[in-house]
Formats: sequence, structure tokens, C-alpha cells
Amino acid sequence: MRWLWAGIGFIFLAIGAIGIVVPLWPTTIFWILAVLCLAESHPKVRDWIYARPGIGRVVEDFVERGEISQRGKTAAIGGMLLACLISAWFLRQSITGLAAVIIGVLIGILFVATRPSPKA
Repeated sequence: MRWLWAGIGFIFLAIGAIGIVVPLWPTTIFWILAVLCLAESHPKVRDWIYARPGIGRVVEDFVERGEISQRGKTAAIGGMLLACLISAWFLRQSITGLAAVIIGVLIGILFVATRPSPKA
């Protein structure tokens, strides 16, 4: 089972790495998932992610303490709202699909908004 988690973790790491060079592609969430999958089996990879400038601290704050900075909350909620608007346009003929997207985004926004901010 450990190899399965490691495989999934490395896939998340690769998907997140795409976001470093592709605009609007999320890196943070995929690297958070990678750390969660790899924390036990590959602590050196976890530490490597934590050491990345710009994103490592964000990932570490969330994984280790459940914290999201105010800037991170703003970006995450903005991204969710943008995704909701785009999805709403594609799902404008499906009230059920539209409702599901809106409910999902509202749950995501509530989760992000209620996370504590890191101590200064």
C-alpha cells in the first residue's frame, strides 16, 4: 500500500510542477496533496517541497498547522469564484449541475475562510 501512496504523491508532485510554468495552473494544492501522500514514505521529498522558495512555506503552514495566509485565502477564494463562473457558463442549461458546482464552491470557500492565519 505504501508504494501506491508514493506513486500518487509523485503524480501530484508532477502535476503541481506544471503550475510553475503554466499561468493559472494551481501548484499549491497539488503539492499539499503530494506532501500528504509522501510524508511517511519520502520525507526527503517533503522537506524538498518545504524548502522551495515562495511556495514551500505556504505548503508547510497548511500541512503542519492548517494555516492559510490572508493573501492565500484571497487567491484561493478568487480562483474558486473564477472556476465557478466558468463552470456556470458551461452548465447554464443544467440547473442540477449548476447547483452542484455552486454548493461545492461555497463549501470550499467556507473551508478556506475558516482556516487560521499564520502567526507573524
